[in-house]
Amino acid sequence: LADANLADAYLAGANLADAKLAGANLADAYLAGANLARANLAGANLAGANLADANLAGANLADANLADAYLAGANLAD
Repeated sequence: LADANLADAYLAGANLADAKLAGANLADAYLAGANLARANLAGANLAGANLADANLAGANLADANLADAYLAGANLAD
């Protein structure tokens, strides 16, 4: 899924653990409650994405765009 265009996608509760989403466009995507543990989101566009209660533990967010992303309750542990 690297470089995939998933803008505005509805992915609530999706299991994307270990997904390779580097460079993906997830702008304004609805990812509330999604499991993104250990996902590679390097360089991904998550601007405006709803990541409420999402599991991002161990995810690679290097150079990711999180402008206006909603992260309430998200797990951002290393």
